[in-house]
Amino acid sequence: QGHLVESGGGLVQAGGSLRLSCVASENIFRLNSMGWFRQAPGKQRELVATITRGIGTDYADSVKGRFTISSDNAKHTVYLQLNNLKPEDTAVYYCSADSSWRPSSIWTTWEYWGQGTQVTVSS
Repeated sequence: QGHLVESGGGLVQAGGSLRLSCVASENIFRLNSMGWFRQAPGKQRELVATITRGIGTDYADSVKGRFTISSDNAKHTVYLQLNNLKPEDTAVYYCSADSSWRPSSIWTTWEYWGQGTQVTVSS
């Protein structure tokens, strides 16, 4: 077992920024892929960004150029920097981890999940 704990969500005006953090237990942080998903009310959970060990990062088209995923190995932490936020970015953001080298965009295939952190962007 293991755990993922997110933090950093909040209320921000459109155009503002937030940085989300996800602290992982050591066994989870060693997995090959970590990612951030989000789920808005009434919508499916969607993939936002992934970081895959030794390969790199990938982003949903809707956040490219605005969001950045990164990791700090010493702190077992994955970050998601959210810039130029829009009201449509409002959602619960979830940190996830998976052993796959080719992480899927289908959230049900990911192995580990955090509890989520709310991001609300006002217009």
